[in-house]
Amino acid sequence: MTAEAIKLHRATDIDAVWSTLIEIYAEVRAGQLHRPHYSVARYAERLARHASEPGWEVLIGYDGTEPVGYTYLNTLQPGDRWWRRMTTPPPEGCADTPTVAFKEGMLRPPWRGRGIARQGHDELLAARPEEQVTLLVNPLAGNGKVKALYQRWGYQEISTQQPSADGPVLTAMLRAIREPASAE
Repeated sequence: MTAEAIKLHRATDIDAVWSTLIEIYAEVRAGQLHRPHYSVARYAERLARHASEPGWEVLIGYDGTEPVGYTYLNTLQPGDRWWRRMTTPPPEGCADTPTVAFKEGMLRPPWRGRGIARQGHDELLAARPEEQVTLLVNPLAGNGKVKALYQRWGYQEISTQQPSADGPVLTAMLRAIREPASAE
């Protein structure tokens, strides 16, 4: 199954996709659900909070009728707690530039390594009005492979933060949504 065969479903109504997101999360995080930060209940709290924030949007990939994964994001406001939680200040003007944050992305194991995550990422960003995109990644995820993947996608490390006391310290990364036009 290639990325091109995956059908993408966009939604902004959390009620319509809630159970699908919870089920995918529980499957992908099955080995970590015993840890409080990764429990389904804590994820549900985060999901509800994220979905209530401005510009929330999710993209769910389907292989036929089978959901294979999702990614969601929302718009960051100047002064958003996202920026205030950084351990070092973000680059000058960064927090004042229109920004969208990728808050969560999950891909079920049988569909990994086929370009599907990148397809969903790029599709969500394609129609966004913001100028830049940021995300948090656990630098230990996949023995560093997840962070390296984001670096290949053009993200650069800007700081770290620990959004919850019982969660990991995460690397904050940033990139432009669109490549700047060349001066020709």
